[in-house]
Amino acid sequence: MSIAGVMAREGAEAGPMHGPALWAAATALALGTFMQVLDVTIANVSLPTIAGNLGASTDQATWVITSFTVANGIGVPLTGWLMNRYGVVRTFAVSVLAFTAASFLCGVAWSLPSLVFFRALQGAVSGPMIPGSQALMLSIFPQARRATALGIWSITTLVAPICGPILGGYISDSWHWGWIFLINVPVGLAVGMVCWTMLRTRETQVRKLPIDTVGLALLIVWAGSLQVVLDTGRNAGWWDSPHILALCVIAAIGFIAFLIWELTEEHPIVDLSLFKNRNFALGTIIFCLGNGVFFANMILMPLWLQTQLGYTATWAGLVSAPTGAVAVLLTPVAAGLMARTDARLVASISFAAAAASYFLRAGLTNDASFFAIAVPLMVQGIASASFFIALVIIILDGLPQERIPDASGLANFVRIIGSGFAASIVTTLWDNREALHQSRLADVTTAYAPQFNAALAALRALGLEDMAAKAAITRGMVGQAYLLASLDVFTLSAWLCIGLVALAWLCHRPASGAAMPAAE
Repeated sequence: MSIAGVMAREGAEAGPMHGPALWAAATALALGTFMQVLDVTIANVSLPTIAGNLGASTDQATWVITSFTVANGIGVPLTGWLMNRYGVVRTFAVSVLAFTAASFLCGVAWSLPSLVFFRALQGAVSGPMIPGSQALMLSIFPQARRATALGIWSITTLVAPICGPILGGYISDSWHWGWIFLINVPVGLAVGMVCWTMLRTRETQVRKLPIDTVGLALLIVWAGSLQVVLDTGRNAGWWDSPHILALCVIAAIGFIAFLIWELTEEHPIVDLSLFKNRNFALGTIIFCLGNGVFFANMILMPLWLQTQLGYTATWAGLVSAPTGAVAVLLTPVAAGLMARTDARLVASISFAAAAASYFLRAGLTNDASFFAIAVPLMVQGIASASFFIALVIIILDGLPQERIPDASGLANFVRIIGSGFAASIVTTLWDNREALHQSRLADVTTAYAPQFNAALAALRALGLEDMAAKAAITRGMVGQAYLLASLDVFTLSAWLCIGLVALAWLCHRPASGAAMPAAE
């Protein structure tokens, strides 16, 4: 099920394209990648708007993110089989059109459950879009210009996360939030039609391959059950809920059965034997945890800014933009550094920059300026520029060439699944820490506390009625509790990144400039 094998056959079947046809096809493929990556981040700053419009809480609205992420992760292992069974061009085109249809359904969703279902569908069908666009991009460019092809493809994956929060915030503030999904419809239709029209004569050979249906079913069961537990556990009362307990049992049994089945299946959907390689096992764990911390904070920051600091969705998106902008500027530098430097050192620099970013955020206050909030996110961009390339080189080091596509796919599967779990965990942690801090603050805001009486007297002097003054104090206490909860998460994130620096040095030193995967 190797994507590299599919690509090799693609190159054998047809030569490179030239002239306007080449650039038209390349633009369509780049837009396909851009559209999929954009949808990972475009909803982040829109969660409070979506929650308010659909009558849900902000922690329930995070299901919009986690359902897409986990479904996308589950769909990734199927990509190689689909491309071998139906051809790269057909698989990519159908995936784009299915993604477009799911985007339309998300845009017209009438309730939170319907939106979550359609987002899960959108994530599930989008699995082949990124590896498919990369494989086809490489096949249509001449051998001497494949660096250009990879450059175009890479830029789209870096620019899309910058545009996502800004575009999502502007749309949410200016129009109905549904347009953050509906804008995919004309683009998706154009990409699907152009790619099918121009590339269908370049279809790869197809062959019937066995598919691990039992492994796939077990994966859906345990990953889906665990995600539902993480998303709904807090509101259900965790272990006091028979429903949550039952799902935990299903997730545990399903996970154990999945491991046993995949280790004994002749054609596993996930090749767990790769974890016998030390660098792959440790690198994948670091990849998952590091990306999980980053992704969780990408969700937390806009939530805090909008629900507690009064930011609009547009400004919450703008304050997040420096991360991607710095990453775009520094990625070529990081790539050049990798050719002559120990990847573990580059990974350590990445995590050190991330830790510095989170420690800077841990010093923020409720009256922090836009610049004070943006600076830590600029520092985060340093981490983002080198994180992926350093970890991929560590993960793939020492593996035979024929196993690199499967290893890359498995590492990205773990990373994507981990991101979905991290998003649910951080919102639950944030709310739990807020409740703890609010209870402690309430102890010093009683009628017997001098600080409370002094604040009440000051507000009365400003002309507020007694109830209005007490409400203002309560609102300030809640805002302070959420601030303290946010600082707790930022501090924890910083220490986790420091721990990942130590974990990176447990890996063997990888060869400099190790081969990168053809498609992830």
